[in-house]
Amino acid sequence: MPEAPIVPRTAKAPAAQTLYLECASGISGDMVVATLLDLGADEKAMRSALASLPLDGYRVRVTRRVANGIDCCDFDVVLDAAHENHDHDMAYLYGSLDGAHADHADHAHHHEHGEHHHEHRTLADVLRVVDAGRLTPGAKVIAHRVFKILAAAEAKAHGVPADQVHFHEVGAVDSIVDVVAASVCLDSLGVTDVVVSPLAEGHGRVRTQHGVLPVPVPAVVNIAAAHGLTLAPRNVEGELVTPTGAAIAAAVRTEDALPPAYAVRSVGYGCGKRAYEPVSMVRAVLLEARDAALAAGGSASAGAGSLVKLETEVDDCTGEALGNALSKLFSAGAREAHYVPVYMKKNRPAYQVEVLCTQDRVAACERVLFEETTTIGVRRHSVERTALPREQKDVCTPLGPAQVKVVTLPSGAMRAYPEHDSVVALAAAAGVPYQEAYRAVLAAAQAGE
Repeated sequence: MPEAPIVPRTAKAPAAQTLYLECASGISGDMVVATLLDLGADEKAMRSALASLPLDGYRVRVTRRVANGIDCCDFDVVLDAAHENHDHDMAYLYGSLDGAHADHADHAHHHEHGEHHHEHRTLADVLRVVDAGRLTPGAKVIAHRVFKILAAAEAKAHGVPADQVHFHEVGAVDSIVDVVAASVCLDSLGVTDVVVSPLAEGHGRVRTQHGVLPVPVPAVVNIAAAHGLTLAPRNVEGELVTPTGAAIAAAVRTEDALPPAYAVRSVGYGCGKRAYEPVSMVRAVLLEARDAALAAGGSASAGAGSLVKLETEVDDCTGEALGNALSKLFSAGAREAHYVPVYMKKNRPAYQVEVLCTQDRVAACERVLFEETTTIGVRRHSVERTALPREQKDVCTPLGPAQVKVVTLPSGAMRAYPEHDSVVALAAAAGVPYQEAYRAVLAAAQAGE
């Protein structure tokens, strides 16, 4: 299972709390940054964070590109001649990889492009670069975790302690920029859960600064093994999953699968640089979990059902913080959440926060309680409930279409409840008060019974 909380989120979270990274044609650091920017991550914050790093020899370029017929974002770290590592040079990566031909190709390539001696950084060196920048605490935590995952993978591959690993590709300027940019973008989106699809991978061999290595390269294999990532072989000769891309996926993944039903809030596409066919891209989707039965247009069966009740008391948390926590709890999948005034020891006024959720949402809701309130402990216990059958229906009103929830009582009678968000949207679109829109929706629902 993936690890639970990844970072203390520092950005304001949007309504959608689940991020899905679809890696059907591979993953790399620059592809992750591009797809997150296309999704709506804060480009200004990213550029500001990168500019604050004690790092030179590069500039970043964010452009648009059509790949496989899809309009994608393209994030490019443009290196100067002294820092060029030929990461996107297909002739260098894959050309003449057999024996003496490979040596000849290496010599010819270095002669043509100039022999550059790249700075080799240790993990401590890389983390000092990150810590010297003006990043939010959440972004720094993500970046630290990515680099530690990379260091552990390289250490296992080379048989040395992680603190003695000398990064080559990973310590290069473009890899540091990719990781920091991805970390800032992820933090700015404020997601609670991250689902990562199987990572499509190619086959064959690729030239690296460690020599010619099989695909997937050892670092990727080690990351997948240590963090439970799934690799999906494709009939493509080449490296579709880079160590940086795999490490980012491992660092941020919190869930094994998508929710059973969800609404799509926004979509982003980020393309790669290497000349594969079809062009590699990562799709990012922000999701809002929905009740599976209602989303399918069906009815939830009556009878007993199990939920988990989370509860905690806080006597040093502001009303603003509690209100924000309730909003995030619902975004994290809580069925119900509220707080009530109580008196604690020494007659101190306080609030008891209560949350009802399904078992698969416990970890996400507990993360919200710990991160967004001052609690240091949460109680949980199973509760049984009786749920009436219900279904969501569309109705037509004189003001426009709206949605209602229709519940079936034990007697067989039907009862309709206008959906609040639908009424708000209808009132705004029609320019009428909420109560007028509510009555119109209720009348339409009753007329259709």
